[in-house]
Amino acid sequence: MQSLDSEKGLIKFSHCKKDIFCSYVPKLCPVCGQSLNYRRLEDAPISIPSPFVNGHKQICSFLLIPTTGTFLRGYDGRSDLHVGITNTNGLVYNYNETGIHRVGLGWEQCISVPLVQPDMYGLLKQWDKYLEEFSTGEAWFPNRYDEHHHNCYTYALAFINCVLAAENKQQMSKSEFTERFVIPQTRKASKYITLYQEITENSFYIGDSPHQEKNLEEDKLSP
Repeated sequence: MQSLDSEKGLIKFSHCKKDIFCSYVPKLCPVCGQSLNYRRLEDAPISIPSPFVNGHKQICSFLLIPTTGTFLRGYDGRSDLHVGITNTNGLVYNYNETGIHRVGLGWEQCISVPLVQPDMYGLLKQWDKYLEEFSTGEAWFPNRYDEHHHNCYTYALAFINCVLAAENKQQMSKSEFTERFVIPQTRKASKYITLYQEITENSFYIGDSPHQEKNLEEDKLSP
């Protein structure tokens, strides 16, 4: 089993009509055992950045982490996720059965959805005030918590809609926010987790190259 740096990302290159994923570029092709040469630009090694970031370095963002373990250590794709919102200093506000928490540790490997554009100076100045005042409301007392109907996601989405209302913008339903902003990120993360686990176990993940499949289709269509 290979030990990988979870923050470095992965590498992809093409050889022997295959796409090969790994954590470093080997001297020899793991398919044919020959020295690597890249006849086409699209075959050359490229970096695949990790979709997971240190949430404490993400300002004004919506974060997701597994309730136990991390995405790359022990997450099976079915475990519950916990969500939070960061302030402008990377402090993560999150809600659970014991109430509101403001933490500066524990969210070092998460999925992040930025909520504020860098040029939104007015909102950036007000963000911490909005977040702190919102989080002191009675709605987020521990006794109000319900695992299915009044949980961490309820808290995060309610805050997002509070900000949208303050900015005179249309609010979003849970399904709309999830489909537009969360699902694209979790799909990307799921693919990365699959690659990461395969490389951890076998050093490489080898799949058919889409470029080769395209070339075969073009050959079939040629007169």
